[in-house]
Amino acid sequence: MRILIVIDGLPGGGAEKVVLTLAQAFLQQGDRVSLFSLRDVCQYPLPSGLDYRVIADKCRSPWRKLTELSRRAAQLDQAVIEAEKAGRFDLVLSNLHKTDRIVARSKALADHNLWFCLHGVFSSSYLGHRTGLSRWLKQQKIRRVYQGRNIVTVSDAVGRDLTEQFAITPARLQTINNPFDINAIRQAGEETCEMAGQDYLVHVGRFHVTKRHDRLIEAYAESGIQAPLVLLGHGKPEQETRLKDLAQTLGVGDRVLFKGFQENPYAWIRHARMLVLSSDSEGFGNVLVEALLLGTPVASTRCPGGPAEILTGELARGLADLNSHALAETMRNIYDRPPVIDESQLCRYGTENICQQYRTL
Repeated sequence: MRILIVIDGLPGGGAEKVVLTLAQAFLQQGDRVSLFSLRDVCQYPLPSGLDYRVIADKCRSPWRKLTELSRRAAQLDQAVIEAEKAGRFDLVLSNLHKTDRIVARSKALADHNLWFCLHGVFSSSYLGHRTGLSRWLKQQKIRRVYQGRNIVTVSDAVGRDLTEQFAITPARLQTINNPFDINAIRQAGEETCEMAGQDYLVHVGRFHVTKRHDRLIEAYAESGIQAPLVLLGHGKPEQETRLKDLAQTLGVGDRVLFKGFQENPYAWIRHARMLVLSSDSEGFGNVLVEALLLGTPVASTRCPGGPAEILTGELARGLADLNSHALAETMRNIYDRPPVIDESQLCRYGTENICQQYRTL
């Protein structure tokens, strides 16, 4: 099968990592994969055998914003026509909203088996707290891109949000969870880290408002857990300063450890007593699956998105309402009585299964 994946650059991010994991898995299983990046930004190693092309926009006209979407769609069309001299693409996957706005205007892909892959909850990330006319205008922009299109969502919750909050009727709507290279994750988890052998909690994620590190620190302080809380990730210096000040104010400054970005977070996750997720929304919640694959119990907010679809059965004890009090209680519960992790339920996230679901499109 010949597959084209289009994305708006490859900076360090969850959706970008998912795209590369999927591309690598397709290649390993014998498919031919092209990845078109709309920006010359790449902070990840690229899989061997990948046809990687950058379609950067070099226009510097003062009016460039007015013509950006149509101009960039034409640039994409030229690249598609050139690439298809080696054969037509059987499947085209567009990722991230900026990409989707451009791909939706593509003439070369109009008659292709094209799917728009949604990685997040739009009503949380795009509408925010908008009301009235501003909210309506944003909804119309989303509708113009996705109405009547083929849509893949990383969780059922993302699909429901799209259809209910934006009144969109897709041509086809399919949920396909994110892929995980299970063996590679577990192998990376076997490495050591500076906290190995100690009792600690861990949170993995960039310092961004939706990740709600403030809620995490408040819940940790209220839980009474004495094991340190390790934060892996980075953000703006002022964000980290605010969080450190909060930890000091709550009397846990000496137990909240800021360890920055780690090349191998899996070792930190595997050696932890528990992983905590405190977000306001998560399209899927990759780190929850990664922790479970490594045998580490998790506590998470029951936020819009994938967590409630991942944490089912006995694992549902790890879900908390969207406030620090509930999260504190759940953290204490999981810390004292960790649930049994059924590994057989995690096989569905393996790359072979996920790739096959994409092929059926």
